[in-house]
Amino acid sequence: MNMVYAAIAMMIGAGFAFQPAINAVSSRLLGSPVAAAAVSIAITFVALLALLPLAGGTLRPSALSALPWWVVFAGLIGASVVAGGAWIVPVTGVAVFMVAMIAGQLTGSALIDQFGLFGLEARPVGLLRFAGLMLVLVGVALVQADS
Repeated sequence: MNMVYAAIAMMIGAGFAFQPAINAVSSRLLGSPVAAAAVSIAITFVALLALLPLAGGTLRPSALSALPWWVVFAGLIGASVVAGGAWIVPVTGVAVFMVAMIAGQLTGSALIDQFGLFGLEARPVGLLRFAGLMLVLVGVALVQADS
């Protein structure tokens, strides 16, 4: 079953590689990475509102008010990813941007796992996982060096 989820995650990741390139074109046409990000996030918002009845959950004010204050960071991070891609991809290309993003995601996720942040179960980062993270950082340097 985990392989199914991993395969779905890989498909989402493959699609995610297209997003910064598309947003870079939008940024060029709109004259601003922030404008491109706003359009992209508006489309995302409308799509999620359309999916909400199918996926369950609620946007009731009482439920929203129960969310922890730091949930705001998820939206801010999302905005930075979309606007950052539109801004950085024209300079670095998609491959450098994506490998650097992945390295950052893995580093952040290792910190979350190590300390059990946000109420998640702590999963200590052992030697092999740390070595894998270091290999990803080497990969960032290699991809950057080739561009």
